[in-house]
Amino acid sequence: MHDIIISEFMDQAAVDLLARDFKTHYDPDLVDKPEELAKLAASARALIVRNRTQVRGALLEGAGSLECVGRLGVGLDNIDVDACKARGVAVFPATGANDLSVAEYVIATAMMLLRRAYLSTDRVIAGEWPRNALIGGELSGRVMGLVGFGAIAREVARRAGALGMSVIAFDPFLPADHAVWKGVGNRSLDALLTEADVVSLHTPLTTETRHMIDGKVLELMKDSAVLINAARGGVVDEDALCAALKAGKLAGAALDVFEKEPLDAESGRRFAGIGNLVLTPHIAGVTEESNVRVSRVTAEAVLKHLRGNS
Repeated sequence: MHDIIISEFMDQAAVDLLARDFKTHYDPDLVDKPEELAKLAASARALIVRNRTQVRGALLEGAGSLECVGRLGVGLDNIDVDACKARGVAVFPATGANDLSVAEYVIATAMMLLRRAYLSTDRVIAGEWPRNALIGGELSGRVMGLVGFGAIAREVARRAGALGMSVIAFDPFLPADHAVWKGVGNRSLDALLTEADVVSLHTPLTTETRHMIDGKVLELMKDSAVLINAARGGVVDEDALCAALKAGKLAGAALDVFEKEPLDAESGRRFAGIGNLVLTPHIAGVTEESNVRVSRVTAEAVLKHLRGNS
């Protein structure tokens, strides 16, 4: 029997910190061993997960001793928060610990998509020397549009402004007189989409936001604009995005998150042959540095909770 079960990768120093006071079982591949995970979780006091472990249904119901869930990240769509609350199970996301990593991903990806020169290695090797075809644009002087204006989006805004961009955002939950709007244009979603050169998504996945970026919405964007989703899979209608890219209705896009994760060959087939598309495996918020921060924040939250209930 173990007090703490960790089902996905975590910084070893944080694992060691947990193991000093509590019996800890760490297996970063446990997420892919559902029967073993369920058996271990049945007697655990704490469960620590990333985004793939589904803390809901039979797993949650069978974890009769569970007191808390530590989330190595900020999104909670893989955790049945309401069911946890009803059972008195505390949920601890690592709020703020990977903001910087995601913000840098957005800026770097926006630069790459607008510049267009970085996806041509094979052509250069082949001797094509496609200079004229790869003359892209600069970030400076363009408009960054942020859909959702929470902590990560604000980090993006600061960096975009420092690079000479104008910044606009859409966030219906943020009061219009909030101080964070200083220097940032407050727009409706439709207005943002028609004005922005880079559209970066920063929304959770809910019933309301599922496929909020669909074919009709994509039609509002400039043909020269690029779309970046490092928020949650499902916010973008992937089929509609592929159709828009193939039809030249967008200059480019980057997806770090997908409706089906991990993305398998069958689901990934829809993206094949689209040259102005960058796909990454839900890695925007994970750097060497952020993994240390996220793991430490999560470990400390779980430790505090368990010590308080001991």
